[in-house]
Amino acid sequence: MSDGGPDTSERLSAPGATMGWMPSASVDRVLRHRAAVQHVTGPPAAAGADAVLRLLAVQAQDAPMAAWSLALRLRAGTTYAEVMREQAAGGWVRTHVLRPTWHLVAPDDLRWLQHLTGAQVEGSLAARHRHLELDEAARDRAVEALQELLRDGAVATRRELTAAFAARGLPSTGEQMGHQLLVAEVRAVLCSGAPRGTEHTYALVDDVVGASPRDALEGDAARTELVRRFMAGHGPATDRDLARWSTLTLTQVRTALGELDGVLDSVEVQGERMWFDPAVPSRTTRLPGAVLVPTFDELTLTYADHGFPRRDPRTPRPRLVNGIGGGTVLLGGHDVAGWTRRTTRSVVTVTVTPDAPLSGHERGAVERAAQRLARFLGLELRLELADPP
Repeated sequence: MSDGGPDTSERLSAPGATMGWMPSASVDRVLRHRAAVQHVTGPPAAAGADAVLRLLAVQAQDAPMAAWSLALRLRAGTTYAEVMREQAAGGWVRTHVLRPTWHLVAPDDLRWLQHLTGAQVEGSLAARHRHLELDEAARDRAVEALQELLRDGAVATRRELTAAFAARGLPSTGEQMGHQLLVAEVRAVLCSGAPRGTEHTYALVDDVVGASPRDALEGDAARTELVRRFMAGHGPATDRDLARWSTLTLTQVRTALGELDGVLDSVEVQGERMWFDPAVPSRTTRLPGAVLVPTFDELTLTYADHGFPRRDPRTPRPRLVNGIGGGTVLLGGHDVAGWTRRTTRSVVTVTVTPDAPLSGHERGAVERAAQRLARFLGLELRLELADPP
């Protein structure tokens, strides 16, 4: 991708096109299509809730950067405060779902996703639970205690719940508490409540998430819906991409893809088959300048192969997963740099470390992308462009 306007001639499928495995497509076209369906290019999503619905689940262990991921898909100038107000109003919830990892999900998608995948997620942690002395009876007691502590619409922070567990003589070390909360989440008992300032709170699902027709999805129908929604929001993608993203096995994914013949379309890319939903608007545009993408963004994290190519893959760049946040800089269809951010009460310092020297035009694009992040945070920008390694 490079600077430019709309490009309608390179859509993967035209309206009314016949379904079927298309002969081939370039990685560049696939990357453009993904960016378009995810609202990173083209028309922005009308609201954060619409972006979450499109993606089905947004990885969110770095909560501030998850909000930035949503802002990248909304109108320019969207602020952190605006995103958090929408979350507080119930636009989505933050919980552990699909994997033992935080995600943002739409309220209507919470129960059926947890019913489909929760037992598998909990079961995958059996060895860790034995080490933490959290057998099934202990986990059941924890869930019952949380239901009692949060009844009648109460919300509480992890610190408050930890103190309450200690007072009751229940397991309450840091990791024990984290896993007990996770278990209650994947059992669809607990999810996020309204944020308390910058603190995450917990509430009972039944108190903050209303009933939905999707709650009835189960078994094969739920698995097929998960596959359809993933390919609609992340496609073109391979069956292995989806297996990595969810708890489904490759056999389950491929069975569901067979059920979706005539609903999803597919394309061959470098000998691999990728699926997408041709009904999702996907008018491709070239990436608008530089974009500071968080480490855990769905656009870059989801795909094992055929992601944005590094400008210089020989340059060492450790994965940025620490608490100060950061990610990668996309520019001209390439992953050209790593970035981190540090914040004080009035300033955000964005440090960009490119794989190779940037031109003057590229440095200007990076500065504009960093300014967008600063406006999102409501802070003054201090940009540091480090020398390539």
